[in-house]
Amino acid sequence: MPSQPPTEQPAPSAPSVPPAPSAAPEPPAALWRPGPERIAGAQLTRFHRWAAERHGAPAPVAGDPEASYAALHRWSVAPDGGLERFWRAAAEWFGVRFSSPYETVLADAAMPGARWFPGARLNYAEHALRDGADETAETGAAGAPALLHVAEGAEPRPVSRAELRAQVGSLAAELRRLGVRPGDRVGAYLPNIPQAVVALLATAAVGAVWTSCSPDFGARSVLDRFRQVEPVVLVTVDGYRYGGKEHDRRETVAELRRELPTLRAVVHVPLLGTPPPDGALEWDALVATGAEPVFEQVPFDHPLWVLYSSGTTGLPKAIVQSQGGILLEHLKQLALHCDLGPGDRFFWYTSTGWMMWNFLVSGLLVGATVITYDGSPGHPDVAGQWRVAERTGATFFGTSAAYVMACRKADVHPGRDLDLTRVRCVATTGSPLPPDGFRWIHDEFHRAGAAEGAADGTADGASDMWIASVSGGTDVCSCFAGAVPTLPVHIGELQAACLATDLQAWDAAGEPLADEVGELVVAQPMPSMPVRFWNDPDGERYRDSYFSTYPGVWRHGDWITLTSRGSVVIHGRSDSTLNRQGVRMGSADIYEVVERLPEVRESLVIGVERPDGGYWMPLFVQLAAGARLDDGLRDRIRDALRAQLSPRHVPDEVIEVEGVPHTLTGKRLEVPVKRILQGTALEKAVNPGSVDRVELLGFYERLARERG
Repeated sequence: MPSQPPTEQPAPSAPSVPPAPSAAPEPPAALWRPGPERIAGAQLTRFHRWAAERHGAPAPVAGDPEASYAALHRWSVAPDGGLERFWRAAAEWFGVRFSSPYETVLADAAMPGARWFPGARLNYAEHALRDGADETAETGAAGAPALLHVAEGAEPRPVSRAELRAQVGSLAAELRRLGVRPGDRVGAYLPNIPQAVVALLATAAVGAVWTSCSPDFGARSVLDRFRQVEPVVLVTVDGYRYGGKEHDRRETVAELRRELPTLRAVVHVPLLGTPPPDGALEWDALVATGAEPVFEQVPFDHPLWVLYSSGTTGLPKAIVQSQGGILLEHLKQLALHCDLGPGDRFFWYTSTGWMMWNFLVSGLLVGATVITYDGSPGHPDVAGQWRVAERTGATFFGTSAAYVMACRKADVHPGRDLDLTRVRCVATTGSPLPPDGFRWIHDEFHRAGAAEGAADGTADGASDMWIASVSGGTDVCSCFAGAVPTLPVHIGELQAACLATDLQAWDAAGEPLADEVGELVVAQPMPSMPVRFWNDPDGERYRDSYFSTYPGVWRHGDWITLTSRGSVVIHGRSDSTLNRQGVRMGSADIYEVVERLPEVRESLVIGVERPDGGYWMPLFVQLAAGARLDDGLRDRIRDALRAQLSPRHVPDEVIEVEGVPHTLTGKRLEVPVKRILQGTALEKAVNPGSVDRVELLGFYERLARERG
């Protein structure tokens, strides 16, 4: 999982050849191993024992957590009904409330179109708001807030479970009064604030379909998304605060109102204190009645929300995920993999325009306190996110690999300078965490723990910091591989494939690989896979996105290695792979090496096939403040790539750029820039509304013209 989700690029019609590894690495030593107490106390351990007693799972292997997890995972994906057994057990373990019983777990396993829990009726919001008083009392977390909100420059503000439930009940009743019915769409133009959580849960309680964009999105980007789903209600802010400044969005909101003809009502959240515009409803009035929530009981596959891919051509894909599928998948991920529960405080830096916000809100399902932060990740300085964790007592800290590397480069020392003793896991997603990132996190907290131990006269005080690099996507709003609290962490690797996720690496012929680079595929369905794309009546766009390469098998578009030890290495997107002299290489390896240099802030490498059969591989670099691209720096870049990777990884040119363009969710625009350099017009190469700084693309247009 998907600071930013993996960008989905157009899938090629046939699988390409995977990148050749730069060297055959020896089996690495573990960077970290969980201690016996952590393993024994993990929810995964308790679930495994229970599933062995009640549902026929293999018994845990005494003293061998790696063998235990491998056996449990094999059982969960076994072709003779593993998925059915696992998800039946999970639904029982988590106490999923089916108001109508299900007929069977998996009525049809064909992809696309798998049918989960037919006959069942339930409600996601009911589970997010159910009373966890007994559980919290057992963990000493009685009275823990549901939400803990931090706005830039403000003190943390708690929202109790009772307050949250009352506001959701009030807003759900008002939505019904406005005529909102199951299946109607409610759109939100909101930052990561408690009001967004209330609005999502109220929408789900009604059985309506949620969809959201962050207010840093411009009007065109929002309209490209919301016009597809035709919302009947729009919840908006007047503006937001970011980087110490106020950003007024009232003109954008006015444009959205004009351009969305299906709207019946607009709700005004006065984050900057402005009065509601004409005809808009006031947020405070809608959440003040204190009505008890009424939860519409909907079929398992009833739409919960629409998420949008970071598509760079055409309109973003409008991905529909179900109430039941998200409920079960997120319970599994958050409790068994992230080991979250009552008493935990769950932080992930995100915005409402990224799937990680939806994932964050689901922390309520397991009784954790969800920390919402609205502001810049680097305010007042680069350590901003760590300061939020310190101020809120976060126990689980989620961020992006890019943020970790920025902290390393800026010489930030969170373990030394801040009180982060409650944090027991640092998780990253958005892109592979480079080996230097693993080392930096480990060393930061190891040194801090050792210093603390020396100061109080205890043992060495070494940190027990679990580092969880995870990978998934907006497409499933979950992880394919990542956090396992009972397994060791190896540098540069994700711990394992997730339970009930039949993750494999395939070659071009569709044969599974081990210890070799292949295409990331999921060979059996997951409950959170899309039930469909919006406005895709025959399902053609959905099939083309994931199932055209290997019919009936999900191809995600990443290069991965599944090691014989069960860990996973992500090499980057398989459709932006570089090809030098017949050898294919992932761009992530180049970024890792180049961006270690203090002079380089960010980079972009492109491989361009020329009409004459030649191949041009330029490296574009955005320099750190005060740095200069001279022959000395060019040589250091080339020498580092040659020494740490191979001569094939050395670019043909190193070119300075003002900045690197990204999608709105932060992914580098490799494929669109490649198309522009090949002569494709900008408006055909990319949807400008999906780009963070579209003006940066003009440089590549000019370069393409100059180079012919």
